[in-house]
Amino acid sequence: MADDQDSLLRQKRWRLALGDVQLAESTAKLTQRELNQDSLLEKIYPSDREGGLSSQRNISARWMGDIRMMFPESVVKIIQKDAIDRFGIKKMLSDPSFMQDVIPDVKLVSAILSVKQVLPEKNLQLARQLSRRLAEQISERLRHQLIDRLSGKRDRAKRLRNPKAVDIDWHLTIRENLKHYQTSLKTIIPHILVGHPRKRRATRKIILLVDQSASMADSFVYAGILGSIMSMVKSVKTHFVAFDTEVADLTEFIHDPVDLLFRSNLGGGTNIQKALGYALQLVDHGPNTHIILISDLYEGAPEELLYRRILELQERSVPMITLLALDDSGLPAFDKSIAKRMATLGVPSFACTPNKFPDLISAVLNGESMERFQSNYI
Repeated sequence: MADDQDSLLRQKRWRLALGDVQLAESTAKLTQRELNQDSLLEKIYPSDREGGLSSQRNISARWMGDIRMMFPESVVKIIQKDAIDRFGIKKMLSDPSFMQDVIPDVKLVSAILSVKQVLPEKNLQLARQLSRRLAEQISERLRHQLIDRLSGKRDRAKRLRNPKAVDIDWHLTIRENLKHYQTSLKTIIPHILVGHPRKRRATRKIILLVDQSASMADSFVYAGILGSIMSMVKSVKTHFVAFDTEVADLTEFIHDPVDLLFRSNLGGGTNIQKALGYALQLVDHGPNTHIILISDLYEGAPEELLYRRILELQERSVPMITLLALDDSGLPAFDKSIAKRMATLGVPSFACTPNKFPDLISAVLNGESMERFQSNYI
């Protein structure tokens, strides 16, 4: 009996994947919900599921709302990406109600940024609203952790009651307030906040050099949002420098991630040595300045110029690392020969997911061993 059910389930999955193929109705009959799912898929995928579009297959706000109800979020994002590829972003951005139903996604925002120059103003406004929602979601997830890591080490020997927000130890606060757990609300209502003062460090400067070539689009979006969070920390002066074959210092816009992202020019070439040359102008007090190069290292300029810039930075005792990717996969495609040569010059390369970024940047600032990131070491 169990084998029959497994067989039926497999056949239904094939039926939904392939469309209206000739499967025996007695073994692959779909429920009403499954028929509705198939109908929604038919809008974007042809009935033979092989590609091609009919002018009749137009997606709408209603369609997007329906797929959100019928499929899990991970599946919605895949269908949404296919909709962008097949129907074009301009069409998607033409309907305000449609945009309200779209799930904010880094790939969607990076795709929008890559074509923003050709979008009408009304579409740009909707695109900015979508980007704002994404920035808020990422900030909500990572803001506290990133600010905590940048604000200095805690002095565990000292304990504070009702500390400033930056000094709160949330794990300790939760333990102290477990007795105040509210069953009806399914949460803890803290009666007292507990924390530790921080050992204040001298003001540091972080220069984010961010590659805005097409291959680094997702990393650029994350870097812009995380850089904006970093700008909130008073003890860290964050510079945000975007580059392709030219260099654009976007630091003045760093407090608003959407404004910063929409001043990008995604899709150009790559001239890393020129970006490093600009960074040299921002360096002061050697070790108090840290350079984070975010690039896949596919250099368009002569490589020897790049290595010469690295040696100039080393002469001024400027610490530097490379992030080959700052995206959800953490699995970069990059120029391995340049990465290896840079490593011999004292510039290690890593791939980093956004969730790991706070710990990595803290280790860089504190001069800690990078061994715990060894699995990402290139």
